[in-house]
Amino acid sequence: MDITDHIKSLAAEGKLLATAAQEAGTGTRVPTCPRWRVRDLLRHTGMVHRWATAFVTEGHTSYHPDGGEPDLDGPELLDWFREGHGLLVDALETAPAGLECWAFLPAPSPLAFWARRQAHETTIHRVDAESARGGRCSPVPAAHAVDGIDELLRGFHARPKSRVRTSKPRTLRVRATDTGAVWTVRLSPEPPQAVRADAAPEEGRADCELTGSSGDLYLTLWNRLPLSAVRVTGDPEPVRVWREKSGVTWS
Repeated sequence: MDITDHIKSLAAEGKLLATAAQEAGTGTRVPTCPRWRVRDLLRHTGMVHRWATAFVTEGHTSYHPDGGEPDLDGPELLDWFREGHGLLVDALETAPAGLECWAFLPAPSPLAFWARRQAHETTIHRVDAESARGGRCSPVPAAHAVDGIDELLRGFHARPKSRVRTSKPRTLRVRATDTGAVWTVRLSPEPPQAVRADAAPEEGRADCELTGSSGDLYLTLWNRLPLSAVRVTGDPEPVRVWREKSGVTWS
């Protein structure tokens, strides 16, 4: 996916999130984030959108703190969320290709980083909003899901702060049946090391394998679907560690 694709995904996912949140009501509990109600979800995601917009529009070249969450609820909160989402989409669409600003994961450019990160931030929280509303969850397009798995495995959990570690070396393989994308994740006392080899022979035997559609794998790895949504074979220890240690939190 390129920058344009990510911005299109961000635009669509934010609208779906707002619609689901409105239908659910801001006081409704969020099953995929048990400590949250919909109002918490909107406040958090809207804050992140405005935080990202500041980097793009103001060009901060080092970490810049967020502006905090508003004390809003009901229709006013939904309006605030929609406004912030629109500002982020507009900022990314009009940003120069040579934008210079801070980013926290490797990317071809800062603009590519922020477009990608906010597309997936919004997708995952859209799923949260739809879980609160109930009913069928909107599908995640395969290309978007594969890109998100890549960001999670080779971006977030390649960082030193990842807690996904095992006392003894273990290998987790993630195989998308609909696209042919395959990741081999090597777990150890050090941060995970993931290698992607689409439709190519994998190196060595994996201790555990997750197999499923790219969309189901994406949401399972982000802990938004139960393990029953995919096929798990082999030693369950790597999956147990992933479920317990892979959560990405705001700090």
